[in-house]
Amino acid sequence: MPPPRGAELDAIRSRRAALRSQYLRGGAPPTRGVHHIALICRDVEETIRFYQEFLGFPLVELVENRDYAGSSHFFFDLGNRNLLGFFDFPGHDHPPFQETIGGVQHLALSVAAERFASIRAKLDAEGVEYVGPDRGADDSLYLRDPNGVGLEFYREELGRFEGEELL
Repeated sequence: MPPPRGAELDAIRSRRAALRSQYLRGGAPPTRGVHHIALICRDVEETIRFYQEFLGFPLVELVENRDYAGSSHFFFDLGNRNLLGFFDFPGHDHPPFQETIGGVQHLALSVAAERFASIRAKLDAEGVEYVGPDRGADDSLYLRDPNGVGLEFYREELGRFEGEELL
């Protein structure tokens, strides 16, 4: 589907400006932040090899899922005390990734400039497909993990977006 144009695009931009004016504010959130994000994987070992052995995120826990006998629940340290968790569900069909409403579009992970360069070099050396930074955003690399989860390595500090401090 092509992106909106003309009057439709103007209406969308106007609506965004109105929402921004009405709702954008700072303040203290009601939580301490993200403890972990939980996703589903097809294969535990393949997921561990990708996140720990290839990308370098330490595996910090691997236990049986308390809610589903035989299922594994495991966590990687993403930095800044944030965890990425996965479950597997043996015996269940895992269809190919499909971008849909309510699904995870991607996880954006903050990286320093030197780490960004080393990630890009590793992806190139291993022949891993990615998008960026030559697509107009020179600060992002986008790829998919073995489960279809979108990852963005974003050369931006936490609490900032496109160089600007967030509220």
